[in-house]
This record gives sequence, C-alpha cells and structure tokens, in this order.
Amino acid sequence: MKTITFAVPCYNSAEYMDKCIESLLACDDGRGDIEILIVDDGSTKDDTAAKADEWHERYPRSVYAIHKENGGHGSAVNVGLENARGRYFKVVDSDDWLDADAMAQIMPYLRKQSELRDATDLVIGNYVYEKVYEGTSTTISYTNVFPTDREFTWDDIGRFKPSQYLLMHSVIYRTELLRDINLKLPEHCFYVDNIFVYVPLPTVYSIRYFDVDMYRYFIGREGQSVNEETMMKRIDQQLRITRVMIDSIDLDTDVVQKKLERYMENYLSMMMCICSIFLRMINTDEAEQKRKQIWSYLLEKRPNVYTRIRRNILNVGTNVPTEMGRRLGIAGYRTAQKIFKFN
Repeated sequence: MKTITFAVPCYNSAEYMDKCIESLLACDDGRGDIEILIVDDGSTKDDTAAKADEWHERYPRSVYAIHKENGGHGSAVNVGLENARGRYFKVVDSDDWLDADAMAQIMPYLRKQSELRDATDLVIGNYVYEKVYEGTSTTISYTNVFPTDREFTWDDIGRFKPSQYLLMHSVIYRTELLRDINLKLPEHCFYVDNIFVYVPLPTVYSIRYFDVDMYRYFIGREGQSVNEETMMKRIDQQLRITRVMIDSIDLDTDVVQKKLERYMENYLSMMMCICSIFLRMINTDEAEQKRKQIWSYLLEKRPNVYTRIRRNILNVGTNVPTEMGRRLGIAGYRTAQKIFKFN
C-alpha cells in the first residue's frame, strides 16, 4: 500500500499542471510510497491528456494517467478516490502546488501512521492564497484552533475565526474513512469542495495539525470559480451544493461533539450567507425568489437549526428586506472581504 494518493483533477490545464506534479513528486524522497493520479476530465482544448501520459511514462511506478469523459471537478475527485491505493488521500488542483519544506514535515508522520492499525483520520496543514493579480500572499493558519504538538479530537479545538474554515486545500483524509461513508461528490457542478470538507467531519475522531504552509492556492486565473462575476453566473450550482449539505447532515443528531457541531453550524451559516449575498447582488425578481426558496428549504429540512442559522451574525444583515437592507447586506460583505482578505 502507498502512503498517500494525490488526486490531480485536470481540465485543459497543460499550461500549468507540470508545476503541480513536480511538487507532488518531491514528496516521494526516493521511497516510492506516493501515488499521483492525474485525472484528465475530458480535456479537448490542449494537450493535457498527452502530458498526463508523458508523466506516467517518466514515472510509471508513481504517476498514473486516468482519462475520462468530462464530469466536472467532483467527478474527477470521485474517480481519484475510487482508484486510490494510498492510506491517505489528498486532492491537489492542477494550478496549485504543495510546499516542499512543509511536506518534508508532514510526510514522515503519514508514513508512520500508515504502519499503524488505527491511523489518524485527518491531517491538517495551513494554506496560502497566492493572489496573482495583487502580487500578494495570504496565509491561513490554525494555531489558535488546534494543538500543534500531538494528535487530538474535536473536544480539544478552539474557536475558528470567520477566515479559518477548513478548505479542501488544508486537509488530508484517511482514504478508508471517505470510502466508509461512500462519499460521492456531485458531477458537473462547481463548489463541491464544500461537501468534501463538511460531510466527512462527524466521522473524524482523531486529528493531527501541522503549523506549516502546506498548500499554495493560486487565485487570479481568468474564469476561476471563486471570481465574483463567475460566482454570480454559477449561483444555481452554489444553491445545489448548499442543499446537498443541508440534506447530508442533521447537526443536532448526526454530530455528537459539541465543538464540531458549532463549527459546522457556522460553516452552513456561511454557505447560506454566500447564497443570499450573491442573489442580492444579482438583484432580479428571480434571484429574490431563489433567496427565499433556499431559506424555505432549510426551514423544511432542518427546522431545528433554521432559527440559529438565520440569527447567525453572518445572516442577520444579509436578509434584511427592502432595497436599503439589500445595500447594507452587500456593504457588510464588502467590509468582511477587506478585513478577512478572502478571494
């Protein structure tokens, strides 16, 4: 068994995928215990498929090319998980990369855990926003949330700040944990990473955090899914993902750890806030109807948490009726954007 599988979803990413793959190969350290699955998600506009095959030819024992019909990021992650042979599983997007010094500290721990019967469920590291259009970097760390010197549980965590939600970038799961819950991400849909870092958490019982800047997250490519204009165009996909999250976890019955329940409630509140804000930015009658519908959906499916999420500080100002309320909600979002430096 390999120590870790890195799944790299690729879609017309020939221009930048080499840097990503090189950073993953650096984790091997000559041991041959890593696996890189390049999942070519039906690329047609460049030579992504050929590049994937070339990487396999150069490193036939470590790098594997999987070619599939286009199904979106979630579909590529699903295929990666289905084919993974590593004790651990990490998704690395093709325009991002891992930091060599950080992984030099994380890999020995993963190797040791791979030898144990009861390996740590979740390993966490910091991630860095590499903002190409600003020429700046912003590091998201968790030193105020997690112990840094030992394995721990949800009972040992502190409070997350609004800028500190776990993202796909910061997590490494034990592979069998994801398989045991039969995790399947929606196909042909963006924002599936929210499901990836939300739905598995109640089944995580052991965690290890490394205060190192593990993941470098590239922001600024044209048409990127986190681009504000793009997010408005894809608001229906954001709504779809939020509904899946609402359906998947009943916070009052499925989550036994109180601190984890609080975190997940805040995460779902953030998702509801994003839906509300971008629908109010769109500012059409149809968008307003969709905003009301997503809140009605939460009330119908999870009435036990509806009131708490509606009264969460993220949502108090974003759903005030009238045009003035709409403007105040957007203004509050802009302020938070500057303070916490997201996207």
